[in-house]
Amino acid sequence: MRFAAIVAAALIILTPLRAGAAEHAIVLPAPFYDPPTSREGAQKLVVAGGCFWGVQGVFQRVKGVSRAISGYAGGARETAHYDKVSQGDAGHAESVEITYDPRKVSLGELLRVYFSVAHDPTQLNRQGPDIGAQYRSAIFVANAEEEKVARDYISQLADAKVFSAPIVTTLEPLKAFYPAEAYHQDYLVRHPTQPYIVYNDLPKIDNLKRLFPSLYRESPALTN
Repeated sequence: MRFAAIVAAALIILTPLRAGAAEHAIVLPAPFYDPPTSREGAQKLVVAGGCFWGVQGVFQRVKGVSRAISGYAGGARETAHYDKVSQGDAGHAESVEITYDPRKVSLGELLRVYFSVAHDPTQLNRQGPDIGAQYRSAIFVANAEEEKVARDYISQLADAKVFSAPIVTTLEPLKAFYPAEAYHQDYLVRHPTQPYIVYNDLPKIDNLKRLFPSLYRESPALTN
């Protein structure tokens, strides 16, 4: 579905599209429950929210994030490649593994960015023009601490009715994360004028800078 969307976007004037694509981003409250991690050193968080190009691009510009890698989570190693995942029946979601310093940015702050600007958590098995279970909204939790912070924040947002539709984000156990092919890495940074990126993903960067100025950084943390 993604490349059909690229062709369609190329036929439309891009500046108005960027304004429209940014409309879903909203200011969210900080998590009530966001304690310091009990674990030492750099931490990792794996999230999914549509095409990994934009999600990776957002978290590459968050202060405290040292690396964000596009990849696949939720399925088997044998099916962790783009051609198979794109069929939608491999169990995988296009995901991003975020490596961060909890002394500089907390798990709760990362989740706030995830729900606010990285994607729309009310879209079931799709994100914008991309349709299928591989584009689902999901957090792949690695431990009980991570699960509690995520679950409590989803409940907090649901109770506050900050979205006009129910949150459909799933919490799934992280069994493994498989990096995507090299040509998917740093895609937003390397292709800033591609119509799909201009319409769907650059507004996310604009919203990160506008809504989270204290977390935003100009130079992205590239994979290479």
